[in-house]
Amino acid sequence: MFQAKKLPEIRSFMEKMGVPGSDGWGLPTSEKTFPDGCHYRIEIAGVEYPSTFKAMVDEAKKRKVKIHRAICTVGGSTYLTFDQLKEMAKIANGEGIETIMTMGHRKAFDAGSKEMSTEEGKMQGFRVRGSDNLSYWLEDLMRNLEAGFRGFLVYDEGALMILNKMREEGFIPKETTFKWSVFGGYCNPAGAKFLEGAGVNSMNPLSDVSLPILSSIRKAVDMPLDVYMIIVDAFGGMYRAYEAPEIVRVASPVYFKVEPGTAEADIYKPWVTECWHDDFIRMKVRIAQILQEIMERRAPEFQLSAMGPKDLRIPACD
Repeated sequence: MFQAKKLPEIRSFMEKMGVPGSDGWGLPTSEKTFPDGCHYRIEIAGVEYPSTFKAMVDEAKKRKVKIHRAICTVGGSTYLTFDQLKEMAKIANGEGIETIMTMGHRKAFDAGSKEMSTEEGKMQGFRVRGSDNLSYWLEDLMRNLEAGFRGFLVYDEGALMILNKMREEGFIPKETTFKWSVFGGYCNPAGAKFLEGAGVNSMNPLSDVSLPILSSIRKAVDMPLDVYMIIVDAFGGMYRAYEAPEIVRVASPVYFKVEPGTAEADIYKPWVTECWHDDFIRMKVRIAQILQEIMERRAPEFQLSAMGPKDLRIPACD
């Protein structure tokens, strides 16, 4: 007869696997950094058009904000022409900003998306439905690669498996980088360790993870953690500005992720006008400035990367 193991034995088994047996309640200071020796960087999400990218760069220069990474076409790069994609890549290349692209099809928009409109259907995972949609999604990624982009948002483990094999075999450029989306739903150190082993280069934990959970994830993995400092209301609307120094201390290296708004389903619909996004992105840059100011005032011992560090995957351009 099997005898159930006790909690200390379970935790010991987890530790042998490199997974903390409990959350990091002691909140130890992370000794890990980015390759440049710095502790934090800034990421702004929802850069939907070339004009949005230009507005973000303009506002950042006015406010002296360092933006290292942009999460682009959250509504889906299928809504941009190839010329628009190339223009965006050219802007990012000139400014030294890493650009993570978001492709379609996605489960909420494909021909079988009715399930997503139900309460229980929403809990079944934001994954790609079927082989056809996987191939469509990968085809859109190829279009982005041709336009010059080298960073992509991934939220489907099956797609990640294919992408990692493609990268290993040179089917796509070996410098291609993968960021795991919050829609992937990971929020513990075992999941983070699985993702890192599967080829993910940075991950977005769920937006409401506590400092002890962030600490336990940091203990398990070396990749950067992309931490929401402000999040759309539909995800909870958290604004963690004054936690910024402690988040960096326990979870370095981190990207401060800035994505305010009402709901992604509203603000990233393709018929939301470009001029609206141009104005909205300026407000996001202002929030990034606030975070930067708080860190400089309260935690000057932690360093913000300079613009364009060498490890970023800056888009290529002709």
